Amino acid sequence: MSSRSVRGGGEDGQGEPGRHTGGSLSHRVPDLGAMELLLAVARLGSLGGAARELGITQPAASSRIRSMERQLGVALVDRSPRGSRLTDAGALVTDWARRIVEAAEAFDAGAQALRDRRDSRLRVAASMTIAEYLLPGWLVALRRQLPDTAVSLLAGNSTAVAERLLADEADLGFVEGVSVPAGLDSAVIAHDRLIVVAAPTHPWARRRRPLAAQELAATPLILREEGSGTRQVLEAALGGLARPLIELSSTTAVKAAAVGGAGPSVLSELAVGEELTTRRLVSVPVADVALARDLRAVWPTGHRPTGPARQLLSLTRG
Repeated sequence: MSSRSVRGGGEDGQGEPGRHTGGSLSHRVPDLGAMELLLAVARLGSLGGAARELGITQPAASSRIRSMERQLGVALVDRSPRGSRLTDAGALVTDWARRIVEAAEAFDAGAQALRDRRDSRLRVAASMTIAEYLLPGWLVALRRQLPDTAVSLLAGNSTAVAERLLADEADLGFVEGVSVPAGLDSAVIAHDRLIVVAAPTHPWARRRRPLAAQELAATPLILREEGSGTRQVLEAALGGLARPLIELSSTTAVKAAAVGGAGPSVLSELAVGEELTTRRLVSVPVADVALARDLRAVWPTGHRPTGPARQLLSLTRG
């Protein structure tokens, strides 16, 4: 990944090291290149070794570490003739940096797969929840095993995934509905659960008794569009009585509307972990509503996945 120079508050003489006064996040968080360098120092125990691994000179590596230390306002690396050792603060920052770099790798793998390349050898169709929250990690793992395999990703609802496979526009698909679409074989790769969520300001966020199925069915909800796996599971659980307040075509859009206070919604646990942790959304307990579901890999009947598609399928079960 390419790196760029990002200046912190203490580098231009207008502020104290480590003291931030707002502004763009990009000016307060080290760039990916610097974080990759710090991870390499932690792994190799040598600034020179880290510089060689990343293809830069040792003076450039030293300068980048010093710049990051000024930006953050803490010492990250103790340097000595015996090598380079992380300080206590450096070890903590390295743990944080590792998560960011791994997330960036997943982002890059997903973005590359979205490009419809002519030399694609593996065409993947995935429903939105799986495409957003599970597939990028699988694609990172696939790239490590098959670095020369080009992948294209077609994201849509579960109905659209089935249509792509049956039209021979995809080699492997992933869906999250209540049943396997006609004409497809499948394998369960994971289990998921839908939960009812609302903004902290919504009356449901303060209720003590679980919601009954009848009340949930009678309440207009922010929902995914018809044909999505999430919508299919909810309607099956409520006997087809789900009432849409707003219909949106992506999980991200549904979350944004719920966080904004437009109304309650029903979403995958996979999709709302961060919002629940930060209390931007609150989980609302429900009683006697079956919201568990299987996540499935699917392919045309009689055409078991082979080659890269088979390799990707094996990674989903790891």
